[in-house]
Amino acid sequence: MNNKKINIIFLLAKARINKQGKCPLRCRITYNQKRREFATGLLIKPNEWDSSKQWINTETINDSQIETQLSLINHMISQAFLFLQVQQTDFDVNDIYLHFKGENIKSEKTLLEIFDLHNDSMQRLINIEYSIGTYKKFLEAKNHTQDFIKHTYKKQDLLLKEINLKFLTELDRYLKIQKKQKQITINKTIQRIRKIIKLALSEGFIITDPFLLYKPKKVKLEVIYLTPEELSLVENHNFKQRRLRQIKDLFIFCCYTGLPYEEMVSLKNKNIISGFDKARWIRIFRKKTKKYISIPLLGKAEEIITKYADDSIPNSNILPKISNQKFNSYLKEIAEIVGIEKRITHHTARKTFATTILLYNDIPIEIVSELLGHAKISTTQEHYAKVVQKKVSEQMKSLSEKLSKNGDTRNL
Repeated sequence: MNNKKINIIFLLAKARINKQGKCPLRCRITYNQKRREFATGLLIKPNEWDSSKQWINTETINDSQIETQLSLINHMISQAFLFLQVQQTDFDVNDIYLHFKGENIKSEKTLLEIFDLHNDSMQRLINIEYSIGTYKKFLEAKNHTQDFIKHTYKKQDLLLKEINLKFLTELDRYLKIQKKQKQITINKTIQRIRKIIKLALSEGFIITDPFLLYKPKKVKLEVIYLTPEELSLVENHNFKQRRLRQIKDLFIFCCYTGLPYEEMVSLKNKNIISGFDKARWIRIFRKKTKKYISIPLLGKAEEIITKYADDSIPNSNILPKISNQKFNSYLKEIAEIVGIEKRITHHTARKTFATTILLYNDIPIEIVSELLGHAKISTTQEHYAKVVQKKVSEQMKSLSEKLSKNGDTRNL
């Protein structure tokens, strides 16, 4: 047990005197040459406080309630200090304060506490470093984690030191069975928890990484996109309802630009520029990868911009705004009307751009990756490997037929 002393004093915040002539009475804890000051919630007039005696001036006031509260604060801080002396080999003034308040000290932080610490910080950086969508996903991950802890451990929270490989394995199973999530969604949730654990490690709240032996379950990626025939069905159908005609236009626009939902709804006239080749390009900042992407405007996309854009207002949005939920709901109607059995969403347009518009027209995957705004080409390769293989197979089949026809390679 260490023998360092603690000092507790009360002081008036005279600069914050109120209309009744009273000042807040604050408490300062000093330990190991470090201070932690906090509000006691008590108010007192300057002449009612004797700073040398560290007590109320009984000649001007007799308030047993204040005396009781001061004694209680002093006693609770001393008790917190004594507890840490016995239990902890290393602690600081902030740990004393946290224990006095009934909160967990560094080595006793909980998972949901660190979630809140992370999410509060993220909230302050919305539209600076993070999008509102990313923030909401971390809130959702916290809610799922909280539900899991209640369901599995019958507790409100778990200490960080209780998070281990078994916790992660059971969480995976819980999200699959109780939340009916697909493996790709489960992996995303656990990936966000991993970020919280990394924050705890960096802050020194834990020293062992529970993810050290954890391996996320592999997901068989299936790229859902519209074939040229299916795309043509949507393009050529004349929908009677205005809302469906509008969604059709927005969907087709994204099929020929690959814009994600966030970038589609925020597209403005100023994002349409004249490129180095004198052609018209979209240049827009992609929030997910935090970098600008440039996409040449193909004819179909140009037609839709001409239909909706008001060139007289540089900062106005080009396309009509609609929530992602409604967008996908209306797309479901469109698919049923034209006879497409696939479950299509806004993201299907992005996949269609990459496959039917680009890869099937012999655009190299490096350029596809650039136009999609992927941070790494490996992301593009991982998602579109089968599409590329199919294209290679077609090309090789064509080559084989050509070779068979010619009999050898001399005339190639």
